[in-house]
Amino acid sequence: MRVLMAEDDAALAKFVSQGLEAEHYTVDIYSDGEQARTAAHEIDYDLVILDLNLPKLDGVSVLRQLRAKKPTLPVLVLTQRSRVEDRVQCLDTGADDYLAKPFSYAVLVARLRALLRRGARPRPTVLGVGDLRLDPAARDVWLGGVQIALTPREFAILEYFLHRPGEVLSKKDILDHIWDFDFDGDPNIIEVYVRRLRTKLHRSEDRPVIETLRGAGYRLVTDRG
Repeated sequence: MRVLMAEDDAALAKFVSQGLEAEHYTVDIYSDGEQARTAAHEIDYDLVILDLNLPKLDGVSVLRQLRAKKPTLPVLVLTQRSRVEDRVQCLDTGADDYLAKPFSYAVLVARLRALLRRGARPRPTVLGVGDLRLDPAARDVWLGGVQIALTPREFAILEYFLHRPGEVLSKKDILDHIWDFDFDGDPNIIEVYVRRLRTKLHRSEDRPVIETLRGAGYRLVTDRG
């Protein structure tokens, strides 16, 4: 089993990695968040041990970006932060387990074994309406067999619509689901993203993929023939 350990405390990282290597794990240690993120995207790891207080890119940001690229990879957060709020944030962001420092090495290993026994999360179902397809795991979108390039925010909004085909979604619905809860910008930003999606997903012979219901919101069109 190959493990990525993102930890800037060199002594702690060495202690954990030596113990795991004695149990036949292969451990790669990264001391900052940018290195850890890049390695996690490029290398096929079986499990990630992630600290939150990392330089260059914090652990929550690493976790969020990792979940966007590899949603099935098991992640255990190992951190000094013990507040309930931190635990909830990490679990909501996609962590599979959370262990606060100081910790028992035996408990850490037991939790790693439990995650590995559980295996990777099931691959998310490919979403689709008509000839529009979105693969949450691969982060790919196709329309009529043609792959469409979307930004991460555009992808997230389209995924939200595909989970609710035919439903009217207000700007507030979309903001609450896609943006952070403390977003205090202009809600009309939704109009900008919907316009971009329409442009990227529009073919002249079809109705728009997303239609506007004045005063109510937006709806993903389920029959564009």
